Amino acid sequence: MSTPSREQPSSQITSSDHATDRSWAVSLFGTAVGAGILFLPINAGAHGLWPLLIVTILIAPMTYFAHRGLARFVCASPWKGDDITKVAAGYFGGGWGRALTVLYFLAIYPIVLIYGVGITNTIDSLIVNQLGGPQIPRFLLAGVLVAIMMAVMIAGQKIMLVVTQALVYPLIVLLFAISLYLIPSWHIDAGFTAMPGFGELVTSVWIIIPVLVFAFNHSPAISQFSLAMQRAHGEEAAQRASKVLAWTTGMLVVFTMTFVWSCVLALGADGLAAAREANLPVLSHLANVHHAPVIAYMGPLIAIAAIGSSFFGHYLGAAEGACGIVRDCAPSFVERVGEKKVRGGVAIFMFLTTWLVAVVNPSILSLIESLSGPVIAAILYLMPMYAIYKVDALKRFRGRVSNIFVIIMGIVAISAILYTLVV
Repeated sequence: MSTPSREQPSSQITSSDHATDRSWAVSLFGTAVGAGILFLPINAGAHGLWPLLIVTILIAPMTYFAHRGLARFVCASPWKGDDITKVAAGYFGGGWGRALTVLYFLAIYPIVLIYGVGITNTIDSLIVNQLGGPQIPRFLLAGVLVAIMMAVMIAGQKIMLVVTQALVYPLIVLLFAISLYLIPSWHIDAGFTAMPGFGELVTSVWIIIPVLVFAFNHSPAISQFSLAMQRAHGEEAAQRASKVLAWTTGMLVVFTMTFVWSCVLALGADGLAAAREANLPVLSHLANVHHAPVIAYMGPLIAIAAIGSSFFGHYLGAAEGACGIVRDCAPSFVERVGEKKVRGGVAIFMFLTTWLVAVVNPSILSLIESLSGPVIAAILYLMPMYAIYKVDALKRFRGRVSNIFVIIMGIVAISAILYTLVV
């Protein structure tokens, strides 16, 4: 690929560089479209029409401005080629840098575990309910499925991008097709359109936002994406990254929220409650209760593609954070054994723990609502904004109304999760 120099203006960006940008837009879309989006209708639709309408309006600016801030955090760094964990250490010093490395890992690692549970439940349901096969022992099924997903990652980033795109393009088409196919099944319960009181409305929106943050989150791939923008566009990296993120956000909002609204209207309150109880993605639940062959077979296949494509981006971020923790805690050990062996050890750890959690089968929505949300909001929404106002390298991004919006939404997301834990 033709790579511009640091001084190369954006007008000289080649067609190959544009292809790289499009490739990353699709890969970031794939990172976001996973368990969160497949469980979002279950959470967002439970509170009725008006909260769902409000969060539909909020999600585009929330997603774009937050991820743009994190990309700027890396792209505008004076340490070109350093990932987010090293950049954080450079901005904030060793102590804060190590703390942020740990937080970065804790924000993403539970999501990898969630995908292990989600893919196992989806395949198990497909084999038993749609294919009429025997129930494979969960210990064996989970191990094989997690191993397959990790094999793609270990094969390298280029292979991962190829596989992700192979999954994402049909995923985009099929998500939209399923959304349209469900239209004849739409029905509106009397309670769905009722206008809640102001306090109830605010509380409902407040509770939905953490799962919304999780569902549209593609921050685990932002570090490697930003480094790719640096390599391709040099000093124009932050501007080009913003454009790619705008494309990704547009695709996510159009296809995802169309899917969410269609599922909510097709299932109704009782169907959404049953899906939550079954601990299944909404499409797998639709396949079990909707007797049309199209839904019965395409629903689980879409869920598998969504979980697989999203797993790759989240694994990248979790492995990056884990390696950063090892480097910080045991630098002499890393120097002695080498980075390659450290990455190998991290891969073994990720495989074994994801396999174990998939066998245990905890509630996915509970993990999303109580474990992943607060740390994601802290890393994605608050940390880049703090850096913009504290670090000279980022001072050109100060004074934006969008910064205030991101800070407010980050605080709202964290406080909502604390509320759900207390109540």
